[in-house]
Amino acid sequence: MRTWCTVDTDDLRHVPSHQGHPTRSKEEETLPDYSQRLQEGFRGFKQWMESNEIAVTVFVIADQCANSEFVSTVQDLVATFGERITIGCHGLTHRSWSAWSKDTEGFSRDLEQATTILKKHFPNSFRPWFRAPAGYISDWMAPILSQQAYTVDTSVNPSWLVRKKSSPSRAMVLESMASNGILERQWKTRFSLPTCGPAQHIMGLRWNARQAWKGLPKPLGIEDLHCIEHPEHELTTVYWHILDHGRKNQQWLPPIKGV
Repeated sequence: MRTWCTVDTDDLRHVPSHQGHPTRSKEEETLPDYSQRLQEGFRGFKQWMESNEIAVTVFVIADQCANSEFVSTVQDLVATFGERITIGCHGLTHRSWSAWSKDTEGFSRDLEQATTILKKHFPNSFRPWFRAPAGYISDWMAPILSQQAYTVDTSVNPSWLVRKKSSPSRAMVLESMASNGILERQWKTRFSLPTCGPAQHIMGLRWNARQAWKGLPKPLGIEDLHCIEHPEHELTTVYWHILDHGRKNQQWLPPIKGV
């Protein structure tokens, strides 16, 4: 057993309270394309990467690539860390797909556009791996992922707390992924509670989440990246946000034992 470490590049404008959700989002026109907080997060992330040899997949929201400074930041990570950085797709925007009515045409169009953008800017680092924005994933999305040559999805949080995000049910999402040849890498939980992303910071969840991560198996290195696409390799999958690295004056670190 090994651990697949992944990070999402969501900026402040992408959180569901601002973008992508039919009932929770309230657009904020004043939020920048590439916020100072995200820039600070990238600096902290780079410092952390310099302290270890872990391979990390960065899930990028393609609309961020409209900002040349953002693109340069990610390209610098690729140039600095080489094969240790792989790029996955976190959508064209941060649309919470399963919170809306079924829209196969819209998702197919957005996924194709996002893939084209990410391949253009990160041609050697891009991988056909997908994470639905905010973990809102539906069974009807699997055939489209397969049609567009994606091989891995890592959108499912198996915790009962967020079961409504997997539509119509987690079991049906998993079945659809499998029947369409997509390998699902579910997120790490502990006692059926979330441990990834916001759970690392939310009161009532963070102690359990941090304890879970302190006991993680050894993270993947460059030589282990092939394991991600092969089901015979059992992996623990965790994710956090680049924004997290801007916490505590860029001194926040993922609580992974031995790193």
